[in-house]
Amino acid sequence: MFGLVIIALSVIVAIFAYFIAPDSSPYANRIILEIGGEKPGHKQSFLKVKNTRIVKTTSFFTKLVDGTHDQYNYLPITQHETKGDSIIVRKYIDEDLSERQAYPLSQVAEDPVVTQKFLVGTDKYGRDILSRLIIGTRVSLSVGLITVIISLSIGLILGSLAGYFRGKTDDIIMWFINVIWSIPTLLLVFAITLALGKGFWQVFIAVGLTMWVNVARLVRGQVLGVRELEYVEATRALGFSNFRTIVRHIWPNIMGPVMVIAASNFASAIVIEAGLSFLGVGVQPPQPSWGLMIKENYNFIITQNPMLALAPGFAIMLLVLAFNLLGNGLRDALNVRGRI
Repeated sequence: MFGLVIIALSVIVAIFAYFIAPDSSPYANRIILEIGGEKPGHKQSFLKVKNTRIVKTTSFFTKLVDGTHDQYNYLPITQHETKGDSIIVRKYIDEDLSERQAYPLSQVAEDPVVTQKFLVGTDKYGRDILSRLIIGTRVSLSVGLITVIISLSIGLILGSLAGYFRGKTDDIIMWFINVIWSIPTLLLVFAITLALGKGFWQVFIAVGLTMWVNVARLVRGQVLGVRELEYVEATRALGFSNFRTIVRHIWPNIMGPVMVIAASNFASAIVIEAGLSFLGVGVQPPQPSWGLMIKENYNFIITQNPMLALAPGFAIMLLVLAFNLLGNGLRDALNVRGRI
């Protein structure tokens, strides 16, 4: 149940990411170089200067999917005062270093100065780490979901064919499974990624095409165990087609173990995607991915601000732990024989 709660919260966060994140710009990519590498809890005042280019107002659905472009440029300041029709500020440049600037009130927002607290700090580009963690949840859950869909589709079909028809069909499919099984997962992912190219969807397909082997072997074993049972013999006596026997009668009775391995594959896909992004062949900047965030900030671990790299690492650990706990819970709940 703990795993299920964490997963449910992650799904809600992923769906409404741009409404929850403090930085709702696309990919949480609001770059403010002056405040790069700040520690968790850092507070900074900003002057909101109107954007020179026209920014269209976005609809609810557009913001839900892609976020909304900033209508203002955020200028870090240390002091401000209003004189007549102008606002005088001290622009923050670096620690103990600032510059006096003046802006007409017509060029700034109605409420020109805001103070923002960066709960998890900022990366080297001055982007809010918390916002990028929240939006990065989408990548991890998406790669897990699509991987599970691909692996279940291929694994169920090939495993069922091998277990149900046996003979030459089983020999050919098992030969193919053993060939794929012998290739290291990361090497196979690299090969598929290089063939498809770097990018968001390419990673999902590459990871999914490497994780169906476990499902196929499990399904084959389950189908071999039930194909001679009475209810399967009854479908043959009634003249049902092989397709109907497999889909309508065998699959529903072997879904317990399949759901357990699907939860395990979900967790494995999250780790593989993070590893690919860390190596630079996964999700590409500026799109936030937890693995990519670790790559961008891992040098801070031995310097003044280790949280920049540890925060996405903790996020990966928590979500993977949640899916593993869910898989263990499903195994216990669906293991009817073990409760007798």
